[in-house]
Amino acid sequence: MTVLQDIHEAHGATFRSVGGRRVVDTYGRPERTHRAVRNVVGVCEFGYGVLVVTGEDRIDYVDNAVSNRVPDGDGEGCYALLLDPQGAVETDMYVYNAGERLLVFTPPQRAEPLAEEWREKTFIQDVEITVATDDFAVFGVHGPKATEKIASVLHQTGTPEAPLSFERGELGDAGVTVIRTDDLSGEESFDVVCGADDAERVFDTLVNRGLNAVPFGYRTWETLTLEAGTPLFETEIEGALPNDLGLRTALDFEKGCYVGQEVVSRIENRGHPRTRLVGLRVDALPEAGAAVFAGDDHVGSVTRAVESPSLDASIALATVDWELPEEDLTVRVDGSEVGAVLADLPFVDGSGDSARRPRYA
Repeated sequence: MTVLQDIHEAHGATFRSVGGRRVVDTYGRPERTHRAVRNVVGVCEFGYGVLVVTGEDRIDYVDNAVSNRVPDGDGEGCYALLLDPQGAVETDMYVYNAGERLLVFTPPQRAEPLAEEWREKTFIQDVEITVATDDFAVFGVHGPKATEKIASVLHQTGTPEAPLSFERGELGDAGVTVIRTDDLSGEESFDVVCGADDAERVFDTLVNRGLNAVPFGYRTWETLTLEAGTPLFETEIEGALPNDLGLRTALDFEKGCYVGQEVVSRIENRGHPRTRLVGLRVDALPEAGAAVFAGDDHVGSVTRAVESPSLDASIALATVDWELPEEDLTVRVDGSEVGAVLADLPFVDGSGDSARRPRYA
């Protein structure tokens, strides 16, 4: 569950479950909060699962298991996937090299299964895998003023500049690690990681000290990420082929073998994927799973949709056939077909560009 339930409640929060973890849904007036993040900066507590990987063989072991190259330099990270033998995504993750250990951030429901799977496959390697989800708090800082916000409260170090790099410093009297993330909201973004015991002080500093920041919940996170064209694990990524998602930021096609690599490489080298992830503007808000038609032909399904606070319109991400006609598109809403048009991603241009936005060769 959230590390700071009482604090969030004092801000008027309501809650929901994401991946089995209790998180903030909204603090009320999510459309206003969304615009505040787009215009200035906001703070959200994220419910990551966290693994700590130690031992002499930690880098080689994780590198051999995942789809991207694990960095060997302290202060560097990568976004990576664990694929099944058919090339579909079992989980996505961020892997950070923190010197004598790797920190692995996963969707909350995937931390325990991933730790069990990796422990069963260590054989003779010097690797130890610990689930440390409850030991950490992670706060996302997003918005065009995110860099200014971090600089106004971070001491003993500078603001990290390279994507997925981090610096260690202090917020107030709490030790923190500040990661320059991959702009999934379509805005400048950082993750601030601290010990669970320091979470209350760090959250207060982020919201109230230096440049003020609005607290926001997962409902605003979902509208921000959809406007940015960012696929999320639960709605687009889990079980999909990374090529179909255009998820090139998670793949290193030149690295050594990992499970599912053959399938991914075959698609890359021998032709286009079967499907692709696209943006749609829709005349009415569909539900996830709603059918997409081109004329009378069923050509795909909506993965998720929102009423965009920035555009005052219904927008959606959908998985559709690769050879999709660009005219005569409809989506089924409440048993009827409503008009839809393809939209370039991102829907909204912000201060950052999501690294997960679909990109096809």
